[in-house]
Amino acid sequence: MQAAPRRFVLKPLRQAEASALEEVGSQLGAAEGSGTAVLVCDDRPLTLPELRAIAERLEQAAWPLLRVEAREALSLVPAAALGLETALIGDQLQPTQAEPDGSDLTIHRGTLRSGDHLQVEGSLLVLGDVNPGARVSAGGDVRVWGRLRGIAHAGQAGNSAARIVALQLRPLQLRIADAVARGPEDLPPAGFSEEALLLDGAIAIRPAEPLWPQEG
Repeated sequence: MQAAPRRFVLKPLRQAEASALEEVGSQLGAAEGSGTAVLVCDDRPLTLPELRAIAERLEQAAWPLLRVEAREALSLVPAAALGLETALIGDQLQPTQAEPDGSDLTIHRGTLRSGDHLQVEGSLLVLGDVNPGARVSAGGDVRVWGRLRGIAHAGQAGNSAARIVALQLRPLQLRIADAVARGPEDLPPAGFSEEALLLDGAIAIRPAEPLWPQEG
C-alpha cells in the first residue's frame, strides 16, 4: 500500500518569519525516509521562481512535490504551470457543487474526477482540476482555474464565440460549438495560462496573458 504524501505546511502570512523555502527546509530536517510531498500554502502567495525552488529542494531530498494546496486560487497558478496537482483548501471540508453566481456564470469549487460530468447552460468556472475521464460542458465559456486534462465543450448550443481557458490545457478533447480538437503537447511559456478559441472555423490554442509576477 502506497504511503500518504507528507504535508509541508507553511505558516500563515501574518505569522511568517522566514521565507517559504526556509520553512520547507526546516521541516525537511524532521522528515525521515522518502515519499511524495504536498505543500500547504495557506494564504501565502508564491511566485513561480519561489515554487520552483521549493520543488527542486524537495526533489533533492527525495520528497518530490505532488500537489499544492492554498486558500486563494491565484496561489495555485504557478503550481499548475509546473504541472503539479492543485487544490483549494476547504474543498475536502464541503461537498463541491456547481453554484450560479447570480449571472450566467456557474462556479464549481473542487476537482472533477473520472466519471464526473458537469453541464451548465451559461459559462462555467471550475476552481480546481478537471482530471482525465471527467467532462465539462457549457453554453458559454469554460474556464478552469487549474489543469484541464479531461474533455471540455464550450458553446455547446452553437456559440462559436465561446472560449476554453485553463492554467494548463492538456485535455483528451476540446470542443467549441461543432469544432473538435485535441490539446497541445508542449507546455505554455512560464507564467501564462492557455486559451482555445475558434479562428476561421478551426480551434486554435495559444498562450493567454501572464497571471502573476515573474520575479520573486
